[in-house]
Order: sequence, then C-alpha cells, then structure tokens
Amino acid sequence: MSDKLQRKYGLFTAICMVVGIVIGSGVFFKAQAILEKTGGNMPLGILAWIIGGAIMLVCLLTFSFMGQKYERVNGLVDYAEATVGSRYGYFMGWFTATIYFPGMTSVLAWVSARYTLVFITSAFPNFPMTIPAAEGGCLIGPECMALTLFYLCFSYGMNALSPKLAGKFQTSTTVIKLIPLALMAVGGLIVGLVGGQLQTNFVTVAPNIEVSGNPLFASVCATAFAYEGWIIATSINAEIKDSKKNLPKALIIGGIIIAAVYIFYYIGVAGGASNADLISQGATVAFTNIFGSFLGNVLNLFIAISCLGTTNGLMLGCTRCMYSLADRGEGPAPEVFGEVDKKTNMPTNSAIFALMVTAAWFLYFYLTNLAGTWTGPFVFDSSELPIITIYLVYIPILIQWMRKEKDQNVLRRFIMPILALCGSVFMIVACVIGHKMACVWYLIVFVVIMAIGGIVDKSRKTKK
Repeated sequence: MSDKLQRKYGLFTAICMVVGIVIGSGVFFKAQAILEKTGGNMPLGILAWIIGGAIMLVCLLTFSFMGQKYERVNGLVDYAEATVGSRYGYFMGWFTATIYFPGMTSVLAWVSARYTLVFITSAFPNFPMTIPAAEGGCLIGPECMALTLFYLCFSYGMNALSPKLAGKFQTSTTVIKLIPLALMAVGGLIVGLVGGQLQTNFVTVAPNIEVSGNPLFASVCATAFAYEGWIIATSINAEIKDSKKNLPKALIIGGIIIAAVYIFYYIGVAGGASNADLISQGATVAFTNIFGSFLGNVLNLFIAISCLGTTNGLMLGCTRCMYSLADRGEGPAPEVFGEVDKKTNMPTNSAIFALMVTAAWFLYFYLTNLAGTWTGPFVFDSSELPIITIYLVYIPILIQWMRKEKDQNVLRRFIMPILALCGSVFMIVACVIGHKMACVWYLIVFVVIMAIGGIVDKSRKTKK
C-alpha cells in the first residue's frame, strides 16, 4: 500500500467529468417538473433555468479562482480548510462523505435502473415483471431495486478496481448523452417554429393545472438538482495533470456547455408537444412526435446511459471522500482510510465506506420516497435537500475568501464572490419555500450526522 494518488486525468477528461456529472437525469425529468410547478408557463420555466444556470456559473467561477490557488487532495475540502479553517474543512469533508455524495449517488443509480426498465418494457411489452410496468413496476418493482443495487456495485467496482477505466467510461457517456439533447434542441426548435407549436406554448399555459406557492422559487429549486454536481469534479484535483491550470478551465468550459445545453433543450422540447402533453407524459412525447415512436423509446436508453455516467461520476467523487480526510489525519481510523492500493492507485477502504453509506441512503430513499413505508416526520427528498445544504456551507467560504485574499483583484475578490453569495442565499430561500417543513426534518438529520462526525474525529482526540 502507498498513501498518494497519481495524476492520471487530462483536461478533456476533467471537462467530461464536469459535464458528465451534471448532465444526467435532471435535464430530462426536472424539465417536466418545472412545467408542472409553473403550470405550463414556458417563459417562467426558461427564466428558472436561466437563474439556476447563472447561480451555478458564478459559484463555479468563484471556486475556479480558489482552484488556481489551493490544491491538496479534495478541492472543496481544500477551499474550506484554507479559507475558514481546518475544523470547518473537516466537517465539509464529513458532510460530502456521509450525506452529499452518497445521497445523490443512490438516487441516480435508481433513476438509471428506472429508465433502463422503461426502455426494455417499451421495446418488449411482454417482458415479465413482478409488478407490471403500467402499475409502477419500473419505479418500485423488485427488478428496479435489484438493478439499482447492481448499478451501485458496478460503479463502485469500476472506480475501485480501475480508475482509468472509470475515467474513460465518464468520457464516453458524456459524449453519448449529448446526442439526444442536441437532437431535441435543434429538431424541436425547427419543427416547433415551422408548425407553430413553439409559439403556442410560449403564449398559453396548460389548462387545469393548479399552481401552489411561488412557482418561480419552486422551479429554481428544481433546477438545483439538474445543475448540481460540478463541485464533485474538484474531488479529483490531486489526480488531474497540472491541476491549478486545468481544473479551473474544466469548471468554466464545462459550466458554459451545461447551461447552454439545458436552456436550448428545454426550448426544443416545447416545440415537440403541447404544454399539457409534456406535463402528463414527459419529454418522451416530444421525441416521439418529432422522431417517431422508435426513436422516442430510444430516448429512454439514452437517459439510462446518461444517468449511468452521472452515477459513475458521483461514485468517483464519493469513493475519495474518506481518503481526503484521512490524508489530513482526520476522521475515524485515518490510517485505514488513508491507504492507497499500489496496483489500482485507489483508496480501497475509502471506496468500501462510500458504497456502504450510499446503500444506506438508497434504503432511506426507497422507504420514504418510493415505497412510502415511512411516513410523518423525518421524511424528505434526499435528492434535493442535500444539494441545498451545499449552498449553505458555501457561504462562510465565500465570506472568508473576500476577507482574506487581499492579493486578488476586485473581480476575483469581491464581485464574483458576492454574486455567488447572493445566488447561494437565493437557493436556500427557494428551498425553504419549496420544501417547507421537510427542510426542518432534514436539518435535524444533518445536525445529528455532523455531531457523529465530531465524535469519531480521531484528530480532535489526538490534539487533546
């Protein structure tokens, strides 16, 4: 065993990491959710995508400045440690290791399984299912649960045993997932303008759709899931060649690609079907109307591949979380989680921990969000609320960056961080308005897990 990771990823892989992690299931099923939240108001939905993208870009630019200055093992933990302090950096690492990464990874593995089964059952209507697809078998059936666990183990195994293969897989799935998005953006725009559907959707709303609360805030909150994930790319900064130069480039280039793809895709979808049909049937109906039933179903296969790429990227970051703490002599058993296998150059023990915690979060997601077995308090959306928390923990980092970095110019030190700060606050407010009491239950769980992190931190005991 050794204790250091090698630099094995170039700029192109890093860009694919950013784009591939962020562009997953969110752009496909959150587009439908945003139409529901706005009652089919297309201009309001586009505004939500623009606001969400702008928040992502200003945060991304600000952290790219930090990436040019700070570099150790895990970008986000490095930035938290350098700006706020080692204790804050530790809790940031603990949060990403136990809540943020594993929570999202578990959900994306389920979404990958869901769309795989949707594709199979659409292509082969007689495909045997314990619960028929028409009755929700693709959502909560045993086949879906088994496939989800397989995808989790497959992603874990690929990252733990062959990180280079995981990087190539990320690059390939990123290229593949952009194909249907580009087709819909271009095809939907052309067909929608020629046929008039696009103009109709822009001036009319869907009938009989009730809109509750603030539709813009709720929609921006939904975009948070679709836009989130870019920060995960910073978790491999110790493995990127010339990281201080290439990581910021990857973040900026990747962020611009993501925002452009999302907005044009959303507009393209509006050209393929009415708002009412998009709300009831999702983006598949637009693909079917424009490209035919066969290609409409192939979309589900592309979505599954897209989600698998995102799952792989999330697992890639997830497997390194405990190592990033152990490298600093922090967390439980740093001598165990800090080991790096000589043959695979992967922190194997850290990866095993990641798989276990991810499986635990999937169990919670299934019982509360899918099966509905658990009801009442402590039931929340484990795919969105941890994302909102990340904006909360950004705030001290941004404030301290502005206070400490006197050698930076005005743009880097004040303008971009202030914009990122405003965007973070906006996301938090949108979360509170959108999720209401669920935020309280989630924050209680968050505090308990953070308290456990403080108890098991070996470095604190050593210092005493």
